[in-house]
Amino acid sequence: MATQASIITRDTDKLTEDTGNIYETVTIISKRSRQIAVNVKEELNAKLAEFASTVDNLEEIFENREQIEISKFYERLPKSTNIAIEEFEEGKVMYRYKEVEDESNKLEL
Repeated sequence: MATQASIITRDTDKLTEDTGNIYETVTIISKRSRQIAVNVKEELNAKLAEFASTVDNLEEIFENREQIEISKFYERLPKSTNIAIEEFEEGKVMYRYKEVEDESNKLEL
């Protein structure tokens, strides 16, 4: 994935081509971003769980370089919002409208 970690200017007209509404687009991107963030957090916690110990020694905390390297790797990853925007622009995000009894449309991801 070639997602940039820096802030770039986005063309809102291009983002709203599929939905026709900037608010729907933002909702779709935010829900996808939340999904990505949860997945990354679960993955990080699973990797850090290997280093969990029941006894807290100050020596262990300072000597555990592998845990520090894993944390630094996840800190350098692009933000989940940037990944979600890239996926949305590339058409990789699937979304649909949930039909509600009162004939109004609600967004469901």
